[in-house]
Amino acid sequence: MKQFGLLILLFFCGTSSLMAQEPADYVNPFIGTSNYGATFPGPIAPRGMASISPFNVAGPQNTLEKDSQWLSNPYVNENTFLTGFSHVNLSGVGCPDLGVLLLMPTTGELETNHLNYGSTYKNEVAKAGYYSTEIDKYKVKAEFTASTRVGVSKFHFPKGQANVLLNLGLGLTNEEGAMVQVVSSTEIEGMRSVGSFCYNSPEAAYPVYFVAQFSKPADNFGVWKKPATYEGVEAQWMGYNGKTRLMEKSTKMVVGDSIGSYFTYNFDKAETVEVKIGVSYVSIANARENLEKETNNKTFEDVYKDTYNAWNETLSKIKVEGGSEDDKTVFYTALYHTQIHPNTLNDVNGDYPEIKTGNIGNTDGTRYTVFSLWDTYRNVHQLLSLVYPQQQNNMIHSMLDMYEENGWLPKWELNSTETFTMVGDPASIVIADTYLKGIRDFDVDKAYEAMLKSADHLENNPLRPGLKDYIEKGFVTTDHGGSVSTTQEYNAADNAIAQLANALGIKDDYKRFKKRSLSYKKLFDKKLKMLRPRLQNGEWYEPFDPYAGANFSENIGFIEGNAWQYSFMMPHDIDGLIKLMNGGKGFTDQLQKIFDTEQFDMANEPGIAYPYLFNYVKGEEWRSQQMVEDLVRKHFKNTPDGIPGNDDTGTMSAWVVYSMMGFYPIAPGEPVYTITKPLFDKITIQLDSKYYKNSELVIEKETNGNGRIDHILINGKKHKGYFINHDDLVNGNTMKVILK
Repeated sequence: MKQFGLLILLFFCGTSSLMAQEPADYVNPFIGTSNYGATFPGPIAPRGMASISPFNVAGPQNTLEKDSQWLSNPYVNENTFLTGFSHVNLSGVGCPDLGVLLLMPTTGELETNHLNYGSTYKNEVAKAGYYSTEIDKYKVKAEFTASTRVGVSKFHFPKGQANVLLNLGLGLTNEEGAMVQVVSSTEIEGMRSVGSFCYNSPEAAYPVYFVAQFSKPADNFGVWKKPATYEGVEAQWMGYNGKTRLMEKSTKMVVGDSIGSYFTYNFDKAETVEVKIGVSYVSIANARENLEKETNNKTFEDVYKDTYNAWNETLSKIKVEGGSEDDKTVFYTALYHTQIHPNTLNDVNGDYPEIKTGNIGNTDGTRYTVFSLWDTYRNVHQLLSLVYPQQQNNMIHSMLDMYEENGWLPKWELNSTETFTMVGDPASIVIADTYLKGIRDFDVDKAYEAMLKSADHLENNPLRPGLKDYIEKGFVTTDHGGSVSTTQEYNAADNAIAQLANALGIKDDYKRFKKRSLSYKKLFDKKLKMLRPRLQNGEWYEPFDPYAGANFSENIGFIEGNAWQYSFMMPHDIDGLIKLMNGGKGFTDQLQKIFDTEQFDMANEPGIAYPYLFNYVKGEEWRSQQMVEDLVRKHFKNTPDGIPGNDDTGTMSAWVVYSMMGFYPIAPGEPVYTITKPLFDKITIQLDSKYYKNSELVIEKETNGNGRIDHILINGKKHKGYFINHDDLVNGNTMKVILK
């Protein structure tokens, strides 16, 4: 009997081991779909071009114009009216674009007006690479997955008439221009114009091409326009790259704005229809090739398995132990969100649209797009350099290719258009930070040339408006919007350039840019102990309200924030700021006041490093440990509102990934981390042997008391202070944080 009991025990232990959750199993794509997080719950492959999202922001109860939350993304968790599933989407952005190519299954009589064919829905399921829901009006179960460039849908229809609609008139923005052609009873092709990000001019519009293939031939098919069915005449469509395709007279085709295509089936029993939609920003021919190369002869289940495995491999670069199930869900979902943007722009054959030139480029690597750099320069790219250095290296190559094509480094690039959203010169910071972390297989001479152009070119400089005043006076004046925060951003970029110049042995540039990086001091008001705007004549701007600008309200001198929220955003010179504030106590008191008066905004970038700044004052480090943990617990949850506002293409997610691991890249452009308490017992980071000599970095927490750090061990040796260089961190095998 004892032997039998032992066998039973071994069996259950083995079963438990086999059923242990993988990192991808902890991903909850619903996190961030409320509270303005602007994420979507549908499937996408790591860094995917194609993605599928339920589209519920256009309906009788919630219109696109109602609220900015509805505008910036295709799905909001609280909404209940579904009008389709979009196939190219942005995650965690504050302005609308994409959210187009809407596929919708219906039953019964054909209806092409989305307000009439839309429906409530229930029983949503979302995982890494998978989404499903049941559509109430039609009793249709819809399932979705995606490869890098193809969205795959699976519709379970009941007996009777079934319809699959592709609506090209509906989307997050209202660019004019679309085309759809029925190629056969199993295929359609076309394009849709997009490109009004942050309400850019119509000249910024660009096409997204598609080819859709159906697993079953339709009994009837056609096109519609506003919204009656319509049969087109012979036409010719010129592809984006100059390739043409002659349409045959017998083919149904339509060009316009409120247009779409329908495929209708008459089923005598319940049936399933799969639809694959390949996308491209180059041409219809490339969209078809993307579809065929990635998903030809693959079933829905095949594609989902491949994408799940890709996610699991990606997320397994970091393994965490200890903590609750919710902790792991928050952590791995955040890591998942950092692996969506920047995303792939090039087709399987390497083609991609160049920025500004109108030409088609080609790469044998990956051309990345969606560089929300004002956000991501602070922590996302640092995380990629540490955990995914090959990705980061390819992103630097993409930035330098943009410089070659456009004449400037990217600022806020989207699908080879430059939106010029936000302020500063963030690409310079990212490039310098990457190089200084030892990722150097890119043309650093070209990079340095591009950085100097951004920093010194006075005429028609799109990256640094107000540069003449900044160089001559040391600050941007109130003649330019957001003058104080713009000065701070230029300071941060100049510090990064100085650090790179020093590493390259260019001493004169190091001295020049280091001096420029400290010019924020000319805006420091000693009475207020914060920065304030100056007029062109150098006098203080009056009247000045340091609280004005919070919650995106109107202000003078600051972008998306107020004087309190920007008062410590010079992480490259905290020691200098401490001196301006008359020492550590004055610094700590002023910093604590931001939190005590509720001026700290966890949802916006300027202050996201502030909880870590107490580490600069000896004896006050406990504040950072307590505050970071409190902020993680308060703002990041396993719920739809579990991101504190807009995810900003992974920036908020990167913050919580670092914070739960117990360290943070405190000064963008400098290879330094500050240390706080890990929230897991053990974190194992797999390191890329191409860039780092060790195969892994292990971080452990040892708890012996009230949860404050007593000391830190690096490779078993006691480490002084709460800061560590990147090289020392990755060249050590272990970091152990001992709590007293």
